[in-house]
Amino acid sequence: MDGQPVNFVTHAHGQGYADLNPVIPELVESVDYWKGPFFGQLGDLSTAGGAKFNFFDTLPEGIATVGIGQHNYFRGLIADSIDLAAPASFDAKSPALPDVRSSLTYAFEYNYYDGPWNREGNSERLNGFLKYFRKSSRDSFSLTAMGYDADWDSTDQIPRRLIDSGGIGRYGNYDNSVRGDSSRYSLMGEWNRDESNGRTHADFYVGKYDLDLFSNFTYFLNDSTNGDQFEQQDERWFLGGEVNRMWEFSEGNSVTVGLQTRHDILDGIGLYNTTGTVRTSPVRVDDVYESSLGIYATADYRMNDWFRVQPSLRADGFYFDVDSNNPANSGDTTDGIISPKLNLIFGPWQDTEVYASAGTGFHSNDARGTSITIDPMTGLPTDSVDPLVRTYGFELGARTERFDDIVSTVSFFYLHSDSELLYVGDAGTSEAGPATERYGVEWALYWKPTDWLSFDNELTLSKGRLLDVGSDDEIPGAVPITMNTGITVGKSEGAFGSLRSRYFSPRPLIEDGSVDSRSSWQINGRVGYRKNDWELAVDVLNILGREDNDIEYFYTSRLPSEAPGGVDDIHLHPAEPRTFRIYLTKHF
Repeated sequence: MDGQPVNFVTHAHGQGYADLNPVIPELVESVDYWKGPFFGQLGDLSTAGGAKFNFFDTLPEGIATVGIGQHNYFRGLIADSIDLAAPASFDAKSPALPDVRSSLTYAFEYNYYDGPWNREGNSERLNGFLKYFRKSSRDSFSLTAMGYDADWDSTDQIPRRLIDSGGIGRYGNYDNSVRGDSSRYSLMGEWNRDESNGRTHADFYVGKYDLDLFSNFTYFLNDSTNGDQFEQQDERWFLGGEVNRMWEFSEGNSVTVGLQTRHDILDGIGLYNTTGTVRTSPVRVDDVYESSLGIYATADYRMNDWFRVQPSLRADGFYFDVDSNNPANSGDTTDGIISPKLNLIFGPWQDTEVYASAGTGFHSNDARGTSITIDPMTGLPTDSVDPLVRTYGFELGARTERFDDIVSTVSFFYLHSDSELLYVGDAGTSEAGPATERYGVEWALYWKPTDWLSFDNELTLSKGRLLDVGSDDEIPGAVPITMNTGITVGKSEGAFGSLRSRYFSPRPLIEDGSVDSRSSWQINGRVGYRKNDWELAVDVLNILGREDNDIEYFYTSRLPSEAPGGVDDIHLHPAEPRTFRIYLTKHF
């Protein structure tokens, strides 16, 4: 989000947890994407790629939106930019005054939703955003304060056998006390200067984050008396920033050098056994300090009119310090890694480029895993994990704009990780797993035949497997086929509409491949009408009314009537049924 990372390291609910709650969609001017470990400016947790949400410095117009829908859905938003200093006027009889612009952008958003679940979700979130922006001559500066506060009642995933037996319906739940609340407040600053031969950039961020989450995924498997409910608590300060300098040379050639740092200070990140959201005993409680420093250099050099080279080199150092409630699990460690990367671009010929990319990257592991010696659940000795995990990949592809109004890309990719982060459904967290490899083919097509019609389609065929584990080498949750398709019609005024489709094929839920998930095919649509500064729109979610599942895991759980040892079963959270929402928007 501008310069602030979305992902959290050493997170109570799983390493690399992505918190997108602060993002208000209407404030995003553009999104930059990078695919694969081929770009020097991207460090931790970016092996598959990265995305950057760029917020508006100044909104082009104010916006007020109210949305209502089924299951007590409500969304309200107001956002606008206040012009603090208009561009200076010019007088032919006197020297021109400096061109100075400044603005203050604000936004407030409120969301509420109960959902179709038998237990009302009572999901409530309040977002705030305030950004000061100033541009004068060669310099631009912004200071952004943003924050959200949210709480909800959970329904969690439920065992399929309980649905099949009629014990609960698809939208039922088991534990009526699980819930959560979360908040995040931050301050970001950014400065840019246009130099005669390039650009200088600096940014910083500092923030406070809290999460308190109660879950119960195995019911009475581990504790037949009090149940298996647990609490994950995360409370931290985080801060960091980046400084980089880009030099431009002749014919668009450039070199960029940058430095990035990040620090997370966690006070009492904890896992507790609970009953009815009341703590009964701590499993593990830690104070953690994790810091990193990364330096990188990238270049973009055109060798001739048909060949470009983009080499980059990155070096990262990490420090982990863990103070655990069990001294045997306390400790500190350091680790470092160097990551070379290279992109080769050939062409264009007939408006077509061919590219080849290769590079290494990494991801960090949870700091608590770097110092662990005793498993807090069993009390038995256990091995620590590597602080940093090497990854590498390559990609070969072609991009073309040979045909009018069409942009298309076809690519083959390969990605290897020395240890993949695997989400463990019954624990509600991610753990360091074995080495993996993934490979596949991707095809993307974007077609805009007229100014009022556009079409896009993205298809991925991929295979993933665990390495050095024998024949049971399926990666749980790895989706072999995904397809996203969209059609958009309409002009700036009059009728408009869109239809979007997202397909996930069945995927293995267990390493031996004996259990698969269901496929998921969700089609959502929007129709509306724009006139002057007003807009009315209706959204329809899950148009086909399919009984798909948003979550499916396979693990062991035990209901009170079942024998000790529990039952291996699919645990799922259903997708929402066909749902209608209506929005009224005023632009000003």
